[in-house]
Amino acid sequence: MGLFGSETLHSISLKNIRIGSLPGLRALLRGMYRSPAVQSEIMGLSFENPVGMAAGMDKKGSNISNWENVGFGWIEIGGVTFHPQDGNPKPRMFRSGKHSALINRMGFNNPGSEAMAAHLAKLKSKAKWASIPVGINLGKSKNTPNDEADMDYAGTMERLWDFADLFVVNVSSPNTPNLRELQAGSELDRILTACNDVNQRLAKDTGAKQKPILVKISPDLADDQIKVIADTALSLNCSGIVATNTTTSRPAEGGVMNQTGGLSGSPLRARSTEVVRVLYAHTDGKLPIVGVGGISDVESAWEKIAAGASLLQLYSALVFEGPGVMKIINKGLNRKLKEHGYKSLSEAVGHAHRS
Repeated sequence: MGLFGSETLHSISLKNIRIGSLPGLRALLRGMYRSPAVQSEIMGLSFENPVGMAAGMDKKGSNISNWENVGFGWIEIGGVTFHPQDGNPKPRMFRSGKHSALINRMGFNNPGSEAMAAHLAKLKSKAKWASIPVGINLGKSKNTPNDEADMDYAGTMERLWDFADLFVVNVSSPNTPNLRELQAGSELDRILTACNDVNQRLAKDTGAKQKPILVKISPDLADDQIKVIADTALSLNCSGIVATNTTTSRPAEGGVMNQTGGLSGSPLRARSTEVVRVLYAHTDGKLPIVGVGGISDVESAWEKIAAGASLLQLYSALVFEGPGVMKIINKGLNRKLKEHGYKSLSEAVGHAHRS
């Protein structure tokens, strides 16, 4: 890993993005990295382009106003838990250049929902906010038992409701003990019901629209389990599914690959695309899907869209390919749409199922 560990390099990258918010540098960044438009309307929200920043990159919402300057069409901050927590002991982030993969066992390190709400309110008051959709990833506090998880997620959502354009309920991180058990139908039902109650109440109280709620699932589930989650999501009027989180499987043994935690990047590409395909086929395209896992170029992005993804997210590609990757992907998507005769991105979603 060289002189600095992966987590230190991550922090340095965030600081560099923040420096890029200075007026002169902001214009320079936009000139270099601004993506062409690939517009779509999904879940009642407008997206200038489908390429989003996955949760975990900006855990504390440090750079909300700056990510669009490097070409993202939307962002997801967090994960945020109801209670503050330090996460797992360091080192807890590792990289494999050979596999274009990252392994992390961060453990939802974050300042907690109360401090995050204060931070986001301060950013909004100073007009340091994004003009692109902002999602917030909701995690479960490590010390909250699973039978109280519904109140933990709903409590965080209530505190942060004013700041999000959409919420992602994360029940699939491999780095919080027993968290993935919450993907089971009855457990997920409780959590989504509690979040829906908050959503409905706050929308009514403020006269605003309800916020889309999505569920982020694991790639390590069996296909039958994925279908059960899709059915639960549909029955509770969930707005979509994020497919997928990181994986505990490994493409090889030895070295970095022996580290525990969730693996992201190129080795996840095929399975995450298959999960998108299973979800789209099972729901007949009725449930919007965010494809994430191994997206690093236009071919891997187009593959997710063909399988049924309406939106995309990346994380590892930003590390391995640099900030120009969003512009490259969106230029490529426009080219693909033209080549295939599609007038919009929405027309292309799921086209592999129709060919």
